[in-house]
Amino acid sequence: KYNLGRWISYQSELGKNLRKPLNNIFIVYRKICYNMRKISVLLSFLLVSLVSFGQLPNVRVKNGVFDILYSQSLEQPLIIKYRSLNRPTNVNRGHMDFYKEPTIKTSDGEDYKGNVYDKGHGAPAATFSDNEVNLKQTFSYLNSIMQNQYLNRGEWRMLEEQIRKWDDTEPITVLIKVFFDKPVKRVPAGAAIPSYLQKHIYFEKSKKWKCFVFLNEKPKFHWDELEMICEKEDHKF
Repeated sequence: KYNLGRWISYQSELGKNLRKPLNNIFIVYRKICYNMRKISVLLSFLLVSLVSFGQLPNVRVKNGVFDILYSQSLEQPLIIKYRSLNRPTNVNRGHMDFYKEPTIKTSDGEDYKGNVYDKGHGAPAATFSDNEVNLKQTFSYLNSIMQNQYLNRGEWRMLEEQIRKWDDTEPITVLIKVFFDKPVKRVPAGAAIPSYLQKHIYFEKSKKWKCFVFLNEKPKFHWDELEMICEKEDHKF
C-alpha cells in the first residue's frame, strides 16, 4: 500500500540533501565576493601608496620625434633625446597646446598656473615643423620641462636656434638631462621643479661633443659661457 507518511519523510530528506550542495555553493560564492572586495581595496591602497611615496615606475617612450625617459613620480622627464636634421618648416604651431598621455602620469596645465614656470619643450617644436604629426608630438606633456620662463624664452631658446644652424652642415643628436634637488621641490599641483639642466650635443660627422649646463632660473650668462666639460659617461642613455 501507498504509505503517505513514508513518502513525505522521503521527500523531506531529499530536499535537505539537495539544499546542502546549494548552500555550500552559496557560501563559497559569498567568500569569493568578500575576498574580491578585499583585493580591490588592497589594490586601491597600494596605488595610492605608490603615488604618495613616489614609487611609480619610470617609463621610456620612443617615437619618430624623441626618445624619453620619464619619471611618473616627479611628473617630469629625466632624459630627452632627439636628432636635429635641418628639416624644412612646412607647418606652424598655431593654437597647439600640450596634451596628456592616457596611460602615463605626467604634469598638466594646473602645474604651470600662477608661477614663473613655462611648459618648456625638450625636443623643440621649431625643429619638428616639417609636418603636423611631428609637430604635435612635441606637445606631449612627456616632452614638457618645467622651466623658468626667462631661461626657456632666453638662453635655452637661443641655443636651440644655434643647433638648427649647426645642423645645416651635419646631423646633430641632442641629449637633455634634467636634475632635481633633494629633497625635491614641487609646485602646489604636484609636479617637481628641476634644479638644473644639461644639454649634450653630438656632431655626427665630426664625432665631437659640446655640452652646456643651465640653472633653472633667470640666466646670468650667455649660453656660450655655460659650456661644460663633456664626460663620456654623461652621454649614456
